[in-house]
Amino acid sequence: MAKRKFRRKIFQKGSFLRKLFVFLKFFVYGSTIFSLFFLALFFYYAKDLPRPEKFSERQIALPTKIYDRTGKVLLYTIFGEEKREIISLAEMPENLKMAVIAAEDANFYHHFGIDLRAIFRSFLIDLKLKKPAQGGSTIPQQLIRSTFLTPEKTLKRKIREIILTLELDRRYSKDQILEWYLNQVPFGSNAYGVEAASQTFFSKKTKDITLAEAAILASLIRSPSYLSPYGKHKDELLKRKNYVLDRMVQEGYLNREEAETAKKEEVKFRKPFTSIEAPHFILYLRKLLIKKYGEDFLKRKGLKVFTTLDINLQREAEKIVKKWGKRNKSLGAHNAALVAIDPQNGEVLALVGSLDYFANPFPPNCSPGKNCAFEPEFDVATLGQRQPGSAFKPFVYATAFKKGYSDQYIVVDEETNFGIWGGKPYIPQNYDGKFRGPVTLREALAQSLNVPSVKTLVYLAGIKESVETAKDLGITTLKEASFYGPSLVLGGGEVNLLEMVSAYGVFAAGGLKNQPQFILKIEDSQGKIIDQEKNNPKRVISSKVANLINDILADNEARTPMFGPDSALNLKGVSVKTGTTQYFNDAWTIGYNSKIVSGVWAGNNDNSPSYHQPGLVLAAPIWREFMEKAIEIRK
Repeated sequence: MAKRKFRRKIFQKGSFLRKLFVFLKFFVYGSTIFSLFFLALFFYYAKDLPRPEKFSERQIALPTKIYDRTGKVLLYTIFGEEKREIISLAEMPENLKMAVIAAEDANFYHHFGIDLRAIFRSFLIDLKLKKPAQGGSTIPQQLIRSTFLTPEKTLKRKIREIILTLELDRRYSKDQILEWYLNQVPFGSNAYGVEAASQTFFSKKTKDITLAEAAILASLIRSPSYLSPYGKHKDELLKRKNYVLDRMVQEGYLNREEAETAKKEEVKFRKPFTSIEAPHFILYLRKLLIKKYGEDFLKRKGLKVFTTLDINLQREAEKIVKKWGKRNKSLGAHNAALVAIDPQNGEVLALVGSLDYFANPFPPNCSPGKNCAFEPEFDVATLGQRQPGSAFKPFVYATAFKKGYSDQYIVVDEETNFGIWGGKPYIPQNYDGKFRGPVTLREALAQSLNVPSVKTLVYLAGIKESVETAKDLGITTLKEASFYGPSLVLGGGEVNLLEMVSAYGVFAAGGLKNQPQFILKIEDSQGKIIDQEKNNPKRVISSKVANLINDILADNEARTPMFGPDSALNLKGVSVKTGTTQYFNDAWTIGYNSKIVSGVWAGNNDNSPSYHQPGLVLAAPIWREFMEKAIEIRK
C-alpha cells in the first residue's frame, strides 16, 4: 500500500517525473512514427532507382584514337560530346587525388557517403535564399548526380541522391568510388575525366603532371566553363589553384614550402584547338571508318586505330611541300600535294593534300566555295581530279609491251596529222618543238616525246587496251575508252594523285597490284584486335613488262637528251616520270624503287595555268628532296 501511495505521489499530475514520462513516451512514439515515415519515404523514392552496381556494368562513352604505325604518336581523336580515357587510380599521382579531396570533399575517407555537417550548412543556405541551392555535396553524391540523376534542384531529386549515395558507399570502397569519380567528372573543353583533361590542357598524361597542374585540375571541377583557361576568367582559375594548394596544406597533404613553390610555378596551357596530325590523311581515313563502323560507334566504343602512316616521312613531306610550294608561288603555282606508298603492300606512308592545311584561314581574296588557286582544306591528293600529262605514258607503253613490242622497236618522230579530233586536225608537238626522226620506244618514253607516244597509243597499244591497262593498275576515274582520242597518252583523262602513285606501285612491285591501305589494325577498348588489314596482291601485268618500264624510267642516259645528265630526276636506283598538261595547268612527278613510291602534283585549285612551268620545275624538286629523305629513313 505504501508503494502504491509513493508511486501515485511521484507520478501525480504536474509532477516532474510525470512530465518526463510523458515526454519519453511521445519521444518513443514520435521516433517510431518518424522512422516509419522515413522508411516509407525511402521505399517510395527508391523503388525506381537504378542499382549502384551499374557503375561496374555500364559502358562509358570512349573516343576512338588514331595512331601512327608505331602506336606511339596520337594523330587524332574521334569523340562525341565527351573526350574521355579511362585510367586506374594507381595511374593517378597522389598530389592530384589529394588536391581533389581537399577541394571537393575533405572528409571523403571518413563519412558514410554524405557529410551531415555539410548538408546542414547547405540547408541553412537554402532557407536563407528561399530556394534549393547546390552545396554540401560529397564526392559520392557528385558521382551519383552526374551518372543517374537530372540536374534539377528539387527536394525529390535530393532525397533520391542521398539514398543512392548511401547505397554506393555501402557497396564499394572509397578508392573505387574515387577512381570512378576522377574518370567521369567534367573539366570543360569536352574533357571528361582526369586523363582527357591532362592531355587537353597540358599535353601530358595524368601521371606526368606537376603539383601546380594537379591543383589546376582540382580547381576546374567547381566550375569548368567559368574557370576555363581559355576563357575570360583565367586569373580566377589561378587564384583558385592557390586556394586549393592552401587547402592541401590545411589537410596535411603538403607542407607550406611545397605549396608556395607550386604557387610560383608558371603553368603552360596547351593551345585551344583540336589536335590533328597529317590532317588530309586523317580526314580521308575518318570517312573510311565512318562508312564501315558508323560515327556513333566510333565516338563511344574506345577503338584504337593503328594506321599505316610513317610519322617521320609525313612530317618531312609536309615541311618539304611547304618549302617548295612557297617558291612555286612566284612561278604561278599556288598549291601542291604529295603521296607516298609502300609498293609491296599498298600501305600509305605519307599524304599531304595541300600546301598548308592550317593556312589561316584562307589566302587573300579567297573563301570557301570560290574558285581559288589555293584552298587549304581541300584534299587534292584524294579528291582532286586532274589531267596527268605525260605521267600517263607508262600505262600506254606497258600496253604495247604486253602486246609483244620491245623497247627497241622504232617509231619515227616527225610532224604527224592524226586526223580530225574535236573538230580540228590533231597535230601534236614535242615539248621542245623539235623532231628527232627514228627513235626507239625506250628513247621515246625516257625523253617523254609526244609524237612517238601518240603513235604508240594509236598504232601499237590501242586506246581501248590502254584504258583497260590503266584501270587494271588501279585508276578508277577514267571514262569509257570511246570518250578518248589520241590525246589520252598526253594526259587527256582525269586522275587523282593517290591512284596514280598506287598504279606506279604496280611497276615497283613487279606487276602485282595492292590496294592503297590506311589501316594496319584496329583494337577495341580491351586491346583485342577486331580488324586487321591483309595484303591480297593481284597480278595485273607480267613481271617482264613491269621490269622493262622500271628500267626505262631509271635510264638516265636515255633521258639525258631531253632532261640533261644531272636533272632532279637523276637519283640512283630510282625510276621516275614527269608530267605537264598542255596549258601548264598541272605539273607532276612520280618516282619509285622497290621500297617506296612517291608522287607530287603542283598547280592551282581553280585549274588556272602556271607561268608556263613544267613538272620538272614545279614538282620534281619537291619529289627529289622528299625521295632522298624517304630512302634514308626507310633503308
